[in-house]
Amino acid sequence: MSIQEWFDKRKEAQIERRTLETRIENVSFPGLWTKCVHCGAQITNKDLQENMMVCPECDYHFRIGARERIEQLFDKNTFNELFTDVLPADPLEFVDTESYKDRLVKAKEKTNLNDAVVTGIGEINGYKVATAVMDFDFMGGSMGSVVGEKVTRIMEEAIAHKLPMLAITSSGGARMQESALSLMQMAKTSCACAKMDLEKILYICLLTEPTFGGVTASFGTLGDIIIAEQGARIGFAGRRVIEQTLHQKLPSGFQTAEYLLKFGQIDVIVKRKELKTKLSKLLELHGYSTVETCDKNENNEVK
Repeated sequence: MSIQEWFDKRKEAQIERRTLETRIENVSFPGLWTKCVHCGAQITNKDLQENMMVCPECDYHFRIGARERIEQLFDKNTFNELFTDVLPADPLEFVDTESYKDRLVKAKEKTNLNDAVVTGIGEINGYKVATAVMDFDFMGGSMGSVVGEKVTRIMEEAIAHKLPMLAITSSGGARMQESALSLMQMAKTSCACAKMDLEKILYICLLTEPTFGGVTASFGTLGDIIIAEQGARIGFAGRRVIEQTLHQKLPSGFQTAEYLLKFGQIDVIVKRKELKTKLSKLLELHGYSTVETCDKNENNEVK
């Protein structure tokens, strides 16, 4: 064997080894492991769930659905879902590569939700809160007529019962399959926010990964207090759209929660593990009482 042949064989062996290592690194184990999209660490699904869907290696916050968010944030067995009878329709009979009706059916099967938001009243460390929780997995968390209607209704419920309001956003923007009907939800939800302001109802916005488009341009950023989860991307148009429009590169970290905090567009960044405590502290600071305290006061008044 010549020296050249020896080097060629060694090079081939190195390439094979690297290929094998790459395959091993990229192997996914459905139901058992998840690969962190940020640092590449392989994490058991059990460990990820126990860590509230946050990577234990790099602290990356995975996107979670509305049901999981409610389970993490609200006290056990206190969340009462409202307005489940508000269902999407297809008044425009919209069709692109497939019909809007078919897209809705697929989204329902994927998420087990009727639309991209879950609304209701629950307790956070004993504090009763009206809330709207968006789910990105339902057609990109897009805001159509149902989302606008349910968000408006839960805000009216907060006004009627003098409850603080919490909106948790995760959306790509307006639902284009509903055209102008979707865009009008921006005005509708903004008017509901104005009513809460007149009635002096505390309104807290929690912006999660990702929050864009019509949701950012309406009820998503009209809160008295605007919180963002660590690493969440927040904006109106996407980064590539802006770069193509301006014909220039945007700064590193542009549209992340950390970038927005630097320029005063949000009030605070909170890690997922600290959210429940932070929210209950804010409610206490603004003079709200826990359900237990209210019950004690009522009993004393009766006596």
